[in-house]
Amino acid sequence: MSRPGVLVFVTDHAVERFRQRVAGRLDPRAEIAGRVSEAWAAGRVEAGERATVLVRDLADRDLVFVCRHDAPRGELIVVTLWEEGDESRVPKRFTDALRHDDEPRRRD
Repeated sequence: MSRPGVLVFVTDHAVERFRQRVAGRLDPRAEIAGRVSEAWAAGRVEAGERATVLVRDLADRDLVFVCRHDAPRGELIVVTLWEEGDESRVPKRFTDALRHDDEPRRRD
């Protein structure tokens, strides 16, 4: 099933996470955007937690890109990524640890 194309943006955090798993890439932002675009078009998309969209890489099935989708604007923002499996270089548990910073702050 083919999906309509999206314009893909990649956060600095996602770039740093990608560099943890693949060393020596000249422009990881462009590679991430390309991988996400291809996987999106191929329908490798599922709903994630907290209004995110999970896009699973076509070549590396254990690699999951966590995105925010702005459907009206046709934009997809890659927020972070993780790998599944026992020997993952960027495991999901590190992404889960970021949740503390993502919670709304109370103003006293």
